[in-house]
Amino acid sequence: MLMTGDNDLSPARLRHARFAIAAVFCAHGAVTGSFATRIPWIQDHAQLSAGTLGLALAFPALGAAFAMPLAGRINHRFGARTALRGLLAMWTLSLILPSLAPNLPVLCLALLVYGATAGMSDVAMNALGVETENRLGHSIMSSLHGMWSVGALIGSAAGTVAAHTGADARLHHLVAALVLTAAGLIAVRGVLDLRSDAEAQAPPHFTLPPKSALFIGAIGFCAVFAEGASLDWSAVYLRDVLHTDAGLAAASTTAFALTMAVARLAGDRVVDRFGPVRTVRAGGVLATAGGLLVVLVRHPGAALAGFGMIGLGIAVVVPLAFAAAGRSGPAPAEAIAGVATITYTSGLIAPSAIGAVADASSLVVSFGLVTLLAFALVVGAAVLRRRPPVGQSGGGAGEKADPADRDEPIDIRP
Repeated sequence: MLMTGDNDLSPARLRHARFAIAAVFCAHGAVTGSFATRIPWIQDHAQLSAGTLGLALAFPALGAAFAMPLAGRINHRFGARTALRGLLAMWTLSLILPSLAPNLPVLCLALLVYGATAGMSDVAMNALGVETENRLGHSIMSSLHGMWSVGALIGSAAGTVAAHTGADARLHHLVAALVLTAAGLIAVRGVLDLRSDAEAQAPPHFTLPPKSALFIGAIGFCAVFAEGASLDWSAVYLRDVLHTDAGLAAASTTAFALTMAVARLAGDRVVDRFGPVRTVRAGGVLATAGGLLVVLVRHPGAALAGFGMIGLGIAVVVPLAFAAAGRSGPAPAEAIAGVATITYTSGLIAPSAIGAVADASSLVVSFGLVTLLAFALVVGAAVLRRRPPVGQSGGGAGEKADPADRDEPIDIRP
């Protein structure tokens, strides 16, 4: 159980903590956006083919998946604020590494470190986000992930400008890393100072995801798979299946990313009104309808609308999965690390799985699979039911229970 080191937990202090953790999410996302826009420069600098670049780009997810289970131990040892300060700084500074790599082996090593620091800081900030939400008594996780998307858009916009001006990515990433490190450290000063109970047993250095996280992680897996497939393959679908021009095809990816960001920023009000279970079920229905529109109606307008519906439907699922994980056991960071590991794995395999299915059959069949996973959100949403955090008899002040709790008890034991 996490205890607070803050003497002041007034509503004003909690609101300040919310804005601070939102700024942390924004800084975290800006690193990803900054890196993504300079991948072509990194490819040319390291003299990589498309195939070897694809191999290198698997290493961030591998690093994250291996390192995230360590985050619970770090949180326990140093406290949430100190752990986040160190891990976030490591993540922002790791942006410098990939552009320095002169060849494939060095780039793979750099991306392994980049992914490991990304994953551990991701777990630390989500754990703090969940605990802040618990104390505020209303949903904030969706908007926090929306701020991550805003940060990614800001980072990618700055990276696009740098690329168009012909700036060396090593200089660009050095400046971006220093700016984001400073911004992140300032933001961390305002987050809650949460520490593990002194009598609580420290988690192991490396642990498998707890059983409670597996069911929650499965829901996150479906959402992240649909997200990764749509982001990476929607433009290809419009170009190759519907034979649109390159501009319209590219617009599908931008539209999908924007719908995700907007839905996450607005999602907390919906979650507070209807609860996570009903919200995810409704989102699953919307995403399933969008998938059917993409698969069955072979028209560019229908496909654009369908991808937008998928984005709207799945947008809040991952934030709610992290929130549910944080309430599912006595060690929130450990449970969140488990869910994050599962979702990162989904993000790793989704693009290649879609490609493999397309090679064996067609992209239409691939997005049929995405549609089935969207429908799984409707079936499995009950595992995200809002419960009081373990160790508390009730939620935070004013916290609303999920309305579905009264009607549909569920046992998530295996």
